[in-house]
Order: sequence, then C-alpha cells, then structure tokens
Amino acid sequence: MKKHIYVVIMAGGIGSRFWPVSREKKPKQFLDILNIGKSLLTLTYERFSGICDKENFLIVTNERYRDLVQQQLPDLTHDQILGEPVGKNTAPCIAYATYKILKKDPNAICIVAPSDHAIFNEQRFLEMVSMAINEAATSDKLITLGIKPHKPETGYGYIQFLDHENELKKVKTFTEKPELDLAKKFVESGDFLWNAGIFVWSASTIKNAFEEYLPEIAEVFNEVTPYYYTTEEQAHIELAYSQFKPISVDYAIMEKSPNVFVYPGDFGWSDLGSWSSLHEFGKKDETNNYVDGNALLFDVKDSVIKGSKKQLIVASNLKGYLIAVEGNAILICKKDKERTFRKIFAEVKKKKGNEFL
Repeated sequence: MKKHIYVVIMAGGIGSRFWPVSREKKPKQFLDILNIGKSLLTLTYERFSGICDKENFLIVTNERYRDLVQQQLPDLTHDQILGEPVGKNTAPCIAYATYKILKKDPNAICIVAPSDHAIFNEQRFLEMVSMAINEAATSDKLITLGIKPHKPETGYGYIQFLDHENELKKVKTFTEKPELDLAKKFVESGDFLWNAGIFVWSASTIKNAFEEYLPEIAEVFNEVTPYYYTTEEQAHIELAYSQFKPISVDYAIMEKSPNVFVYPGDFGWSDLGSWSSLHEFGKKDETNNYVDGNALLFDVKDSVIKGSKKQLIVASNLKGYLIAVEGNAILICKKDKERTFRKIFAEVKKKKGNEFL
C-alpha cells in the first residue's frame, strides 16, 4: 500500500501571530521555532518519511516560497512543490494537490497536514495515522484527527463526536474558536476535541466531495488536470486561482458531509499558533520563562523572551510578557493576548509598510 500513500503538506501561511520573528519573506514554517536546529517544515516532512515514499510528498505553498521549500527539502522535485499564486485558504490548496495526485495515481490515499505544527509523541501519532490510512483505503470516509483537550482553549476549533465506544467516531458538529464560557462547556462535556486540521482520505473520496459541495472548484481543476506535470501547469493554476474565493475545507466540505469521522488523539500536539503555545511547550527556566536568546532578567516570571545572540535583552519586573526582537522590529506585549497579534500585524502593515514585515 505504501506506494499509494501521499502526504500533502500545506506551507503557504505567513505566520502573522509570530511576528516579528516570522516575516513575510520567511514565515514561521521555515524557521527553527523550537530551537532544535530544524525548521517546522523539515520536522513535518521527516515525521511522515517512514510511511510515505519521498516522491509522494507534495508541498503546497505560495509561489514566492518555492525556493525556500527547495532549499529546506532538496530531495523534492519541481513538480512536488505546488506554488499557489495567492492564498485562498485550505479548500483550493487541497483541491490543487488532490487533482494532481489523481492524474498520477487513481488509487491514492492522502494525508493532509499543516507544515507548522508540533507533535511531541510521534510514535503514537504515526500509529493513529496508520489506522486512518487503513480505514480510508477501504471506505469513503473523510477522516480527521482530533486532540483530546486538556483546557478550555479559545484559539482552536472544536469537533463534537457521537460515538463513545468505538475508537473511530462519527462527527456531529464543528465549532470555530468559541468564547471562553462555551469552550469550558465543551471540555466539561467530554464530547469535544480540538480540531488539528489533519486529514486522511482517499483521493477519489475527497474529489467526489469537491464535486458535490464545491462544484465550481471541481470544474476548474478538471480543466487544469491535462496540464499537470507540463510546462503549462503554472499558467493554468494562476488562471484557476483568479476564479476562487477564499474558503476552508472545514467549512465547505467537512461541516456538510455525512461521512466525516474523527480519531481522538493524545500525542502531544500544538499548532504553535501563538507565543503562548511556545511558552506552554518549550523548556522554561526556574521562574517559568521561555528564553531563546541573550537575556538578562530581573524579577521576570511567566514570560517569553526571544531574540538573537548578538543583541542583549535586559528586562525587569515583568510577569506574563512577550519580548520578541528580530531585525528591525521589537514587540513587547502581554503574551496571552494572542487574539490581538493579527491586528498588530495588520496595523504595522498599514502604518509602517512592508519594510517591517
């Protein structure tokens, strides 16, 4: 079966919540965020290398990041790096890869995963992916991996499931990033999982779902299919993307299909979507500070300090703060105000221009 397993890694985001370390020229998926000598993209690629042949990886990214992908994953060919002319959320991204895979292999089983998440128990994760692969190979199920919540997190989407007996559970509802009171009820109920945005399905099954729930996208990619693996592919992809509106696969397909199932996972997952998540999972000092850089701290607690070895960061009398220094920008704020990070990024772009992005 291994020759029919494909891994699609979504690597097109700009990582605005990790600004100023994550920049438009080099977003967080290409950075060594965990300070272990490898980028998040490289870690994701290596994570799946045991269950997927290297020629069956596809990386979907923005066209301007093609060279960065090639530098970090030199084993991949040009045809394995899919350059989107502009990001249109996950549905067009996944359709792009699906239709290209199907031209090569009508029996393909696809794993779709973000490029910038952390998995700390990889053995358990891969066991669960293998179970999902076996299920997808013999059914028309659309399978996602959910994470057993350990706190009422408002930064994640939630998946409600129905079946408490079987390991693979039928999905009832999806809920996007609830307010704190609702998140508390979700966790207390025991019926909800965090949505990790990791999917397993046969390529033909998800293609059928696109044809049913997003026929406008399916029609366009059917027209593009003859040009895959040719010199004309990119030109037709640019034309295709000019016709799409941004839409997520969760909203367009997963929330509507009756064939959606979830495996509850407990494998040390984080979407590394904010500085707070880095603080939660990273190694901390005796006063609960995550420090990556050259820092001298006085009465600083529960904080994140991120900078280069060349710059000395001196901080005093702080609790629960973020200090991030990178290049021509410094960000200082409360580390748990992650919902404001995208707004900060947008205001920097509006008032100071792309020079600081």
